[in-house]
Amino acid sequence: MDATLERKQTSFRLSTDLLKRLRIAARLENRSLNNFVESTLMDAVYNIPNDETVAAIKEARSGKYAGTVDTSSMEAFIKSCE
Repeated sequence: MDATLERKQTSFRLSTDLLKRLRIAARLENRSLNNFVESTLMDAVYNIPNDETVAAIKEARSGKYAGTVDTSSMEAFIKSCE
């Protein structure tokens, strides 16, 4: 099975400030500028949740299984989460 992705070279005009910030962010994550920008764009485009995730989000927002969380101490907090 071939796991390589077909890539097409392209160019964009970016503000110098944005390009500088992208280079810094990529360097902080020890990644190439190309890899950083591509993965950031993929995160922005491929963020549609699947059906299972949508159902879990609806369940969480419904509050059906919500209880009281005790934050008086770490032990009480852990016990209230069980």
